[in-house]
Amino acid sequence: MQQIFTCLGISINKWTLTYGLFLIVWSSAASVLSSFESITSWIPAILGFPVFLMGVACLIWPAKNKIWIHIAMLFGLMGLAGGFDFLSPLFSGGNVFSNPIAGVSKLMMLLSSGMFLALCVRSFIWARSHQPLKIEE
Repeated sequence: MQQIFTCLGISINKWTLTYGLFLIVWSSAASVLSSFESITSWIPAILGFPVFLMGVACLIWPAKNKIWIHIAMLFGLMGLAGGFDFLSPLFSGGNVFSNPIAGVSKLMMLLSSGMFLALCVRSFIWARSHQPLKIEE
């Protein structure tokens, strides 16, 4: 029987680490491509760094895995909320991609944060359904 939740053979701890690193790399690339014109291009890195740290904490202190993943989820939730800004021009009649790099980054935050949160929720459901049986005397 499987001892830890995995998706595509990767544990939630490593997904957290990888997702945080992805956000940092994405933000760095977007900032370079936009010639560092806006401080907001660093928002994915600002959210990704704590997620990355929580992934590292999961690997160093696996006994506290539950708390680290919950903290990472909070930053994922912030990323999802920020990603919904991608939809605001649709309701105001603007162009979503008037600034292509910003538009793609917002869409990336919306989709990737949503997937990360779904993965975390699935891991919590798995953990609840795979708790060790307690035998009462």
